[in-house]
Amino acid sequence: MYTPFPLHGMESLLDIKRTRLAYASFIFGIIGFSVAVLAMSSIFGSFWPMNIGGKPNIPWPSFVPITFELTVLFAAHGIVITFFIVARYWPGKKAVLMDDRQTDDVFVIALDKNKIQDMDEVTRILKDNEAFEISEKEVTV
Repeated sequence: MYTPFPLHGMESLLDIKRTRLAYASFIFGIIGFSVAVLAMSSIFGSFWPMNIGGKPNIPWPSFVPITFELTVLFAAHGIVITFFIVARYWPGKKAVLMDDRQTDDVFVIALDKNKIQDMDEVTRILKDNEAFEISEKEVTV
């Protein structure tokens, strides 16, 4: 089903599986956290140690803001890139629309003819429920 606006709760009715993008986001966040801690501890501990007022070379409390920022940065960019790869979006890709009006004000129900046993029954059900247009279209994704 394609709608001109989001319909919350339709996922469970249509048996759409829950997304795994949250797991990817967590993994990217862990990578960002690791990069931040590794970079700062190697810079301040090995490559460029500074003795400022007798403080330790690796001041863990001062790492918190940068670690947080890099965790969020890696998670956000990683999840966007992962979404585009999984959804197969890339620059210049032509949108696959069932009907040009579906983004304005039309609800579209797409059915796979190969999985339907009685097309006349489906057409009758749609007409009984006041579908104002029923058409067939070949779509390649």
